[in-house]
Amino acid sequence: MPLPSKMRAVEISNPGAPDVLRPAERPLPVPKPNEILIKVAAAGVNRPDVLQRMGLYAVPADASDLPGLEIAGEVVACGTEARMWKPGASVCALAHGGGYAEFCAVPEVQALPVPRGLTIVEAASLPETFFTVWSNVYDRARLKTGETLLVQGGSSGIGVTAIQMAKAMGNRVLATAGSDDKCAACVKLGADKAINYRTQDFVAEVLAATGGKGVNVVLDMVGGDYVPRELKCLADEGRLVFIAFLRGPKTELDINEVMRRRLVLTGSTLRPRPVDFKGAIARSLREHVWPLIEAGKIRPVIFKTFPLAEAAEAHRLMESSQHIGKLVLTV
Repeated sequence: MPLPSKMRAVEISNPGAPDVLRPAERPLPVPKPNEILIKVAAAGVNRPDVLQRMGLYAVPADASDLPGLEIAGEVVACGTEARMWKPGASVCALAHGGGYAEFCAVPEVQALPVPRGLTIVEAASLPETFFTVWSNVYDRARLKTGETLLVQGGSSGIGVTAIQMAKAMGNRVLATAGSDDKCAACVKLGADKAINYRTQDFVAEVLAATGGKGVNVVLDMVGGDYVPRELKCLADEGRLVFIAFLRGPKTELDINEVMRRRLVLTGSTLRPRPVDFKGAIARSLREHVWPLIEAGKIRPVIFKTFPLAEAAEAHRLMESSQHIGKLVLTV
């Protein structure tokens, strides 16, 4: 069946509140030689989409201006040099933007098969958080089997992924969340202990749970004034890895503590990295994590789905932080 020349999409009319997300008609993307064109069945909603909509997240020059960093659907066309997938394949993929649309072109190496046992909508909730968690917790922070991970924001999309992945990989997991219900959800997903940061001192709770030793790795999306407290949560030679800074990008640091206890502070952003880098993460996920998903040891946590045209409602819910897990748009 011939492909259409136009598609439905949701675009950002101008920076602002959720209402600036508007239905639009766009030309169909043309895949580059190393890309595949996917007919999108579902697209995940992530915090960077919200920041982009607000005008606080610069879009790379080579990326689509449409929001949407993860999708799932059917391959309908392949670039001249793309060999990994054939039309008709069901895939999920990390996108360089453009996910809030009926069709999206992505580098073929950034696509993964829909894991056996998952729906296409569940698969759409995987790429952005799974690529991010693997790259930061295992590649950058080098969390080893048997070590302990502290996940800040355990009920977020990143959090529910990190808890389950680390637990399935043989790690002990502590998590923080902002309510008792969210803490209970973290424990249900596999956290050995969940700490309500609104009513408990997470430093004291982490040290008590680790016999005073601290954790080996902290996955942090909070930043700001949390950083000095997080250093106190780390064991000697512990690693603190930043993936966001919801409480601000600046902090005060006790350099003596870093030196004396041989601590490592690192972090990364995924979107600007080259295609080959993202392809390497995809290969690691397919080797190490996809079998755990197919064995039922990791399950997508989808809080709510919305039709594509209701993307603004999904953004309102994300900004309220009332959800546990992922939000997904269905196309």
